[in-house]
Amino acid sequence: MHKIAIDADALAYGRNLRDGRERVFDSLDLQRTAHIIVDLQNGFVEPGAPVEVPAAREIIDNVNAISRAVRAGGGLNVFLQMTVTPESQKSWSNWAYLNTKVGAPGTGQAFATGAHFWELWPKLDVAAQDLKVSKTRFGAFVPGASDLHEILQKRGIDTLIITGTLTNCCCESTARDAMQMNYKLVFVSDANAALTDAAHNGTLSNMAMLFAEVIDTQATVDLIASSRRLAAE
Repeated sequence: MHKIAIDADALAYGRNLRDGRERVFDSLDLQRTAHIIVDLQNGFVEPGAPVEVPAAREIIDNVNAISRAVRAGGGLNVFLQMTVTPESQKSWSNWAYLNTKVGAPGTGQAFATGAHFWELWPKLDVAAQDLKVSKTRFGAFVPGASDLHEILQKRGIDTLIITGTLTNCCCESTARDAMQMNYKLVFVSDANAALTDAAHNGTLSNMAMLFAEVIDTQATVDLIASSRRLAAE
């Protein structure tokens, strides 16, 4: 598990924007909340995978705990799957320019729809009512990357809980764009995974400074539980 160390100046900056309030959310409207699980696929989680993130195996229990809490509270779980298609390789050709492995024989096929590495990690808690959404960019809200925004808008979703991997790539890219598209965000400190503690904490600091409520799994589950109690009163 990552050793979490959010920059104190970033935390102070965020508190100042909130007139000194420590927390962003007192409660969530769970009917309008979606838990976005980013790219917890075999290709990132499995030992020896093309883009193995060892820390991703350590967050699965936390992600599952949040998924169960959201589901029980009437919220929505959405599992994103990084997907490579012939069209995406052409329209996002600079990814191959920056990462020559993407263009290597077989690498693109590893994340093709239906491939083993494209499939979700089998230890994830995925229920029949949960959604799976393919995306072809790091950020799910980039125009043409996925149908996520349209799906969420049709359901009246305005609040997102972000978990998954990589913290500083697909999770951060999705969260940054979501905030600027007027979604409220919870970014879970111990349910996201990167390749290094430094990369992970850099994103947590950025999120806490300007973009999201950054709390751990227990605080997230507690927030969901207290929101359920308030809604029942």
